[in-house]
Amino acid sequence: LYGIAVSPGTLVAWVAEASNALRSTAELIELHVRQAPILHADESGLRVAGKLHWLHIAATQSHTWYGVHTKRGMEAIAAHGILPGRLGVLVHDCWAPYWQLDCDHALCNAHILRELVYVKELTKQAWPEKMKNFLLDANKLCEAARGKKRILDGNDVTAFTTLYEAILREGEALNPIASKPDGKRGRARQTVAFNLLYRLRLHGKAVLRFIHDPNVPFTNNLGERAVRMPKVKQKISGCFRTLDGAYHFSIIRSCLDTLHKQGYGMLEVLRRAFAGEPIRPAACG
Repeated sequence: LYGIAVSPGTLVAWVAEASNALRSTAELIELHVRQAPILHADESGLRVAGKLHWLHIAATQSHTWYGVHTKRGMEAIAAHGILPGRLGVLVHDCWAPYWQLDCDHALCNAHILRELVYVKELTKQAWPEKMKNFLLDANKLCEAARGKKRILDGNDVTAFTTLYEAILREGEALNPIASKPDGKRGRARQTVAFNLLYRLRLHGKAVLRFIHDPNVPFTNNLGERAVRMPKVKQKISGCFRTLDGAYHFSIIRSCLDTLHKQGYGMLEVLRRAFAGEPIRPAACG
């Protein structure tokens, strides 16, 4: 605006100032997310000070929370304190540490659909296509029911579950468990098809959670969508030079994305924060 060159040190100071000004807002977002009845979780690698760190995400329709940690698994989840002790539904991509959390789980069916397409191409068997069509058709019927403000009754849910299990049995008959060769140590290596069928059987209720609960979405799109902007930033800048910079980013981005979802312009969010009047986000609906 004024033709004045701004030094990198000034920009770094402004980022830290914005982070401090928005800290109370970020803490409120953290509280709201922790209490959300349905929460989407994801994580992605983040280069910080030349080392691999992890960006953890928790998101709802109206809130987004970001946290940075050196670890990806339960150590980070416990340290952040967002996911442990929740009473609601956690939507995720079937990553193993999430199953250690004592809550209702819902799986991202977009991931499952991609795996079914791969297994179909790999095996040429019919059951992956049947399962893919079943999940897509079930989602359409559930969306139509929600549009009419109707909840599926017990008979509908039983019918869906019966068809799901029938397709699983068809796949399991074609892909039995592999036996360990004589004299070999360890577990027998299983096929990709068997492993997918095993997970679909083991976590069947989480796969079909969108049928049992009309408020649960079909995919983890909210969680994955929250990852995109930080990944674009990392693609442009390469990394965060310091851990403090990564922490500041997580606070600022949590506030900007949350308040953008709630109808505020991002420039207004920052202006109010620097003026000492940060906007308080509404609670999860």
